[in-house]
Amino acid sequence: MSATPVVRYDYRLGVPESGFYREIINTDAETYGGSNVGNLGGVQSQDVPWMGREHSILIHLPPLATVAFKLER
Repeated sequence: MSATPVVRYDYRLGVPESGFYREIINTDAETYGGSNVGNLGGVQSQDVPWMGREHSILIHLPPLATVAFKLER
């Protein structure tokens, strides 16, 4: 029996700098035939140290998908 994939809401991810992180790809998007779980185009970082980084972001991490973010300058 296999486990059912689940969305990980509010998954914290450490980031190197403060700022807005634009979601540049999400393979769970409807465009790719996914369930369209995403991050509304991007997320603002928080001053919460995580994973050895000084800042972090809270993202919705869809199951069986790839998401990528880019810091907007």
